Amino acid sequence: MRDILERQQVWIYFAAVALAAIAANAVPGTTALESAINPALAFMLFVTFLQVPLPEIGKDFRETRFLGALLVSNFIAVPILVLLLSQLAIDDALLRLGILMVLLTPCIDYVITFAHLGRADTRLLLSSTPVLLLVQMVLLPIYLGLFLGGEAADLVRIGPFVHAFVWLIAGPLICAGAVQVWAARHTAGQRVSDVFGLLPVPATAVVLFLVVAATVPVLGAASRHALSALPVYVAFAVIAPFIGWGVARAFGLRPAAGRAVSFSTATRNSLVVLPLALAVPGAIPVLPAVIVTQTLVELIAELIYIRVLPCLGRAGEEIEVRTA
Repeated sequence: MRDILERQQVWIYFAAVALAAIAANAVPGTTALESAINPALAFMLFVTFLQVPLPEIGKDFRETRFLGALLVSNFIAVPILVLLLSQLAIDDALLRLGILMVLLTPCIDYVITFAHLGRADTRLLLSSTPVLLLVQMVLLPIYLGLFLGGEAADLVRIGPFVHAFVWLIAGPLICAGAVQVWAARHTAGQRVSDVFGLLPVPATAVVLFLVVAATVPVLGAASRHALSALPVYVAFAVIAPFIGWGVARAFGLRPAAGRAVSFSTATRNSLVVLPLALAVPGAIPVLPAVIVTQTLVELIAELIYIRVLPCLGRAGEEIEVRTA
């Protein structure tokens, strides 16, 4: 069941978005669903973090070249690209904040599935996800301050930001770690972990449904922002995977490891940063609309990546097979 859900997750997400849009237009008062977004997000992040090997942090870093390429690509090359691309959007502080928040944070969950479908080394990517999560949470406020300057101070107030981080990211993360430790020591814990392991895709679909259903009725006020962000996201989706591949080649990685860096560079953490975005005063409807727009662009891009990125380094792999 888990494999089926993961293979079909793109279509499940699109179905959730379509159903939410239909519901928002057919049923009055769906904006009231806004109150359910944070609890749904907390649960989604809990079951997502449960798939990340949290107790293994620091135990699988023998592949230092891979980790170095991953960090350079995501936290040096990508911020430069994002800074340049964000200049294409209209001059609006809230819009730029949304673009920066979503594009500066690498994905830690469904990128594993897409990387597997794209013939990437998912073992390396999976072992690096805790580091990616921790580094992006540390660097995101720093990058926002650098790129937005005084605007960041006005938009990202430390109180709500810390509250959202503690209850919607740190809380689920700690709970996921506790369940993983329990599962490693007791059969009952393993059973509970296995049940929760079926839920990341359905939980993500529920979050998408709630966000879209609550946002669509007021989307008119944010449509200009979403359309302005669209070319930025499309350009990022086209350029980012090849930046990741270039960095991987510069580090001398094998083709499968290089494709893993490419997938990570191109895939963003949109739904994980959503609770942080919702903590910004006046976030709705602009920030949810801007973030969900990136999610939709990315889902379409992933369908292309899993067909195109396996071609990267294929000749080298064939030579390795012939000489083995």
